[in-house]
Amino acid sequence: MLYKKDLLDLTGRVAIITGAGSGIGLGTAQLLSAYGAAVAMVDVSDAAEEKAEEIRKEGRQAAFFKCDVRDEAQVKATVEAVKEKFGRIDILFNNAGVTVRKTVPELSEKEWDFVLDVGLKGLFLFSKYTIPVMEELGGGSIINTGSGWGLKGGDMAAAYCAVKGGIVNVTRAMAIDHGAKKIRVNSVNPGDTDTAMLRDEGVQTGLVKDENSQNAYLEDCGTGRPLARIGMPEDIANAVLYLASDLSSWVTGAALVVDGGGIA
Repeated sequence: MLYKKDLLDLTGRVAIITGAGSGIGLGTAQLLSAYGAAVAMVDVSDAAEEKAEEIRKEGRQAAFFKCDVRDEAQVKATVEAVKEKFGRIDILFNNAGVTVRKTVPELSEKEWDFVLDVGLKGLFLFSKYTIPVMEELGGGSIINTGSGWGLKGGDMAAAYCAVKGGIVNVTRAMAIDHGAKKIRVNSVNPGDTDTAMLRDEGVQTGLVKDENSQNAYLEDCGTGRPLARIGMPEDIANAVLYLASDLSSWVTGAALVVDGGGIA
C-alpha cells in the first residue's frame, strides 16, 4: 500500500546553483529554498548577493559565492567554502551558460572557447569537486541545464548547440559512472524561457531593436508550441525541484524536456 509522503521536502539539504544571479538559476534558488534547502548561489556578478539577501529576508538559507566557473582554482575554493559553511552538499545544479548567436564561419576562436568553457568546462569543474563530497555523504543529485537545442539543431547557434548536445550526453555518462555511489545525474532541457539571455539573443539576431520589437519577439518565442506560450524561470525550476528531490529517486541519466511541447 502506498501512502502520502512529502517527497519534495528538501529540509536539511544543501544545493549549489551556478548562474544563480538571474533567470533560471535565480528562480531555482528561490524555489529550492522555499522547499527547505540551503542554497549556495554561485555567480560571476556581485549583484547576486542582493538576490541572496532577498531570500534570507524570507527566513530561508542562502549565501552568495562569487566564482568564474571556468577557473579551476576558483571552483575548487568555492566547493570547499560551501562545504565549510553548510557542512554538506546534496544537490548540484550546473546551470551557468552563455550563447553567441553565430554560425561556425562567423564565430571567432575566442567566442567558441567562451561558450564551451562556461557551459561545459564549468559543468566539468563543479562536478569534479562536488562528486567526492556527495560520495562521502552517500549520494546526491546533479542536474545539468541542457536545451531543446541539445536534442535537435538550431540556427545561428553552433557553439551553443555544441555545448548543449555535449551536456545531454555527458549527463548520461556521469549517470553510468556514479550510480553505484547513489549519485543521480539528469539534465533539464528548456525551450525558450523569458530570461536576460533569451532577450539578448533577440538583440544578437537583429530581431529586437526596441521595446515594441522585444515584446513581439518574446510573444513569437511561444508561437507554434502546443502550450502556446513562452517558458518562465519557474517552469524550469519546477523540473529541477523534481529532479533534486526524492520524488525522482529512480530517475538518472534522463533528459527531461521542459519546452511547452516545442520539440514534440
